[in-house]
Amino acid sequence: MKVPSVKVPGLRRRKVNDLPGVTAVARIDRRTKRLTKRLKAGEIAIIDHVDVDRVSAEALVACGAAAVVNVASSISGRYPNLGPQILLEAGVALVDNASPELFDVVRDGDLVRVHDGVVYLGEEPAGKGEIGTTDSVEAAMTEARAGLSVQIEAFTVNTMEYVRRERDLLIDGVGVPDIETVMDGRHVLIVVRGYHYKEDLAALRPYIREYRPIMVGVDGGADALLEAGYKPDVIVGDFDSVTDRAITCGAELVVHAYRDGRAPGLERVHKLGHDAVLFPAAATSEDIAMLLADEKSASLIVAVGTHATLIEFLDKGRAGMASTFLTRLRLGSKLIDAKGVSRLYRSRISTASLLLLVATTLVTIGVVLFVAPVGKIWLDGLQDTWNGFIFWVVGLFS
Repeated sequence: MKVPSVKVPGLRRRKVNDLPGVTAVARIDRRTKRLTKRLKAGEIAIIDHVDVDRVSAEALVACGAAAVVNVASSISGRYPNLGPQILLEAGVALVDNASPELFDVVRDGDLVRVHDGVVYLGEEPAGKGEIGTTDSVEAAMTEARAGLSVQIEAFTVNTMEYVRRERDLLIDGVGVPDIETVMDGRHVLIVVRGYHYKEDLAALRPYIREYRPIMVGVDGGADALLEAGYKPDVIVGDFDSVTDRAITCGAELVVHAYRDGRAPGLERVHKLGHDAVLFPAAATSEDIAMLLADEKSASLIVAVGTHATLIEFLDKGRAGMASTFLTRLRLGSKLIDAKGVSRLYRSRISTASLLLLVATTLVTIGVVLFVAPVGKIWLDGLQDTWNGFIFWVVGLFS
C-alpha cells in the first residue's frame, strides 16, 4: 500500500535565490593570478593576498567576480595600494581579514553565500570578515600614505642588498644565458601584463609594423601578445601565469630560476614536451628580460606594462623589485618605456571626419568632371568604354 506524502508546514527550505547577499560558486586559491585563470563571471573569489595590487584587482574585475573574500588584509598600511578601491568602484563586494579557516572548510567549486561579511556554506557560517566600504578603504589609504617614508627606506636597503648579490650580473652580464634568437642590432619589444598594456600595445601598432621588433613576452605578457595578434619570439619568466597555448606557440623559452638553480617552471615546460634555457637571478622576470636583451646587443628596448614608479615597485610586494631601479640605470637611454603612449597621443581626427572628407572630395571631383570641358570629354570616353563592355558581354550570349 502506497503511503501518501505529508507536507509539514515550516520545514520547507527557502530557495537559495531568496536568501540575502551574494550566492555563487566559490573559487579559492592563495595565489590571485592563478585563481583568475579559472574564475568566471558571477563567481566568488576567496584569496589570501596582502595588499591587493592594481593588476590583480583589474584581473578580478575583468573576470566578473561578484565578490572577493580575502583572508588577509587588502590594505596593510605599508603603502597606498589601489586594488581595493578598484574592486569597490567596479561594484565588487569585498570582505577583508576573513577567517583563515575558510581555506580548510570551503573547497573550490562549492556553492557559498556572502552576506554582511559572513561566508555561509549551506546554512552554516564558514567564516566571517570585515566589510570593505569606500570610507574604510579611504581611511586605510590615508594612513598608508603617512607611512610611505618607511617603505622608501626599506626599498633603499633592498636595493643595496641586490647590488651586493647581483653585481656580476648587473655590471658585467655574468650569468646571462646564450639563446638562439638573434637580437644584435634589432629593436626588442618586452611586454608585461601590467598597467595599461592593452592600450599601449594598440598605440604601438604603427611602430611594430615598421620596425618589426623581436617580441619578448614576460610570463602573462606572452598571452597579451597573442591576444593582440602577435607571436612572441621569446618567453621569459617562471611560467606560473602563462598559458599552455603560449608555451607551445613556438617561441624560445627562458625559465627564470633561483640563484641556486631551482626552477619550478621548468617541470611544466618539460611536461608540455619543450626545452628551455635557464636564467638564474634574484631579479624579477621583467628585469632579466631587459638584461637579456641588453646583453645580446639589442639596439633599442621598448617596454610595455613594466613597473617604473615607486608605488608600482611596492605594489608587487617583493624585495626583488629593487632590481628594477638598477636595471633601468644600466640600460639608460636604450630603454624606452611605452607606458602611457596611448594616453599621451590620441588622434584628434575622428573616423566620421575622415569619411566626411573623403565624401566631400569625391563630390568635388564629380562636379569638376561634369562642368569642365576636359571633364566632359573624359566622361564621354568613359561612357563609350562602358557601352563597349556591355556590347561585348551581350555578344557572348547571342
